[in-house]
Amino acid sequence: MKTLDRIPTSKIQRASKLVSTGVKIGVNQLKYYGDRIINNEEDAKERLNENNAEDIYDSLKTLKGSALKVAQMLSMEKNILPQAYVEKFSLSQFSVPPLSPPLVIKTFKKYFNQHPQELFDTFNPTSVNAASIGQVHIAEKQGKQLAIKIQYPGVADSIKSDLALVKPIAMKMFNIKGNDSDKYFKEVEDKLIEETNYNLEIEQSEFVAKACAHIPNLKFPKYYKNWSSDRILTMDYMKGQHLSEFTASNTDVQLSQRIGQTLWDFYMYQIHNLKKVHADPHPGNFLVSDRAELIALDFGCMKHIPNEFYTPYFELAKKENLNNPEFFENTLYQLEILLPSDSADEKAFFSALFHEMLSLFTQPFHEDIFDFSDERFFNNIAALSQKYAKSSELRSMNGNRGSKHFIYMNRTFFGLYNLMFDLKAKDIKISNFKNL
Repeated sequence: MKTLDRIPTSKIQRASKLVSTGVKIGVNQLKYYGDRIINNEEDAKERLNENNAEDIYDSLKTLKGSALKVAQMLSMEKNILPQAYVEKFSLSQFSVPPLSPPLVIKTFKKYFNQHPQELFDTFNPTSVNAASIGQVHIAEKQGKQLAIKIQYPGVADSIKSDLALVKPIAMKMFNIKGNDSDKYFKEVEDKLIEETNYNLEIEQSEFVAKACAHIPNLKFPKYYKNWSSDRILTMDYMKGQHLSEFTASNTDVQLSQRIGQTLWDFYMYQIHNLKKVHADPHPGNFLVSDRAELIALDFGCMKHIPNEFYTPYFELAKKENLNNPEFFENTLYQLEILLPSDSADEKAFFSALFHEMLSLFTQPFHEDIFDFSDERFFNNIAALSQKYAKSSELRSMNGNRGSKHFIYMNRTFFGLYNLMFDLKAKDIKISNFKNL
């Protein structure tokens, strides 16, 4: 894979890159107008999506940082984005161009004031994994094989300006109006800033590893503070297949069920017992070892769940509460889905919308055992997402709905559901975490 000798770090450089990408998208749109006259409208639209997805991703993978992280987040929205975007943006999970070895050495010396060969017995300047915030290198120290995560230069300093650049796109995509939109973007900004603090990541990683050590078949790397800093993180090198590689090749139904149950228990225990959750559930953050163990990585993005949100959020996961009109309405107000300023039409519309959505999304919690390999469940989610994506009535209303905590909680559950489906995990015991 081609390596990068430099990354645009200034606001002007990064904005210029996105402007040039906008020009390419404009050209693609002109081609589309001609294409749909000559060819089938649906095929022309698909080619437009493919061209735009490629041009946008090519730009973001060069910028890296929070711009690329947004693509990674969007790649999990399989039921919202066109397939071309999902496929292209999914590459941001664990397959992006790494920094060149000379730039790696230069960056390491800047962050640690030492050459890596001075700190470690061996250090490979060629990356084994590159993602949105940093890339991973293999080293050895005192007989231990280590994974060294090095943050890309300029990432932490460009978060605010990057979000300002992608904000108009996100607002249009998710029907967010100007009024009160800042609280949602501030939530994303705060989480991205946390992800660039590797000292915080070590603290969070050690906390979760200790708290969840009792969960069967679940493993974590050990972290080394004395070989880490706020921009460099050192941990044990863990061997295994990325979850996406595992799901693509595995044919053992019992093994899928075992890994799926471990993944589900891990998330339910965090959410319900710790009130804090690994909020970045994409395949690149999990490995499957040759001993059929699930290895959890990267705790830079952790979501604290305050009780004032946790309680009403999970009250609406109960079927009896969904079917109690008075309780349901009061809870929607608590979650800021319904607003005191709503007109009668808005109140009726959003009450019906969220009742339909929650009745579907909470189905796993209505059963003792759930089959996440059932395509009907996920096809229904896709159909419902498309229904409201095309709703002219929804677009005409204020789309700023829900507490800011929905952003990462919904992201967590969408990501978890997709991972469980990819695993084809059957016979999952929903409340098994209570017995651990």
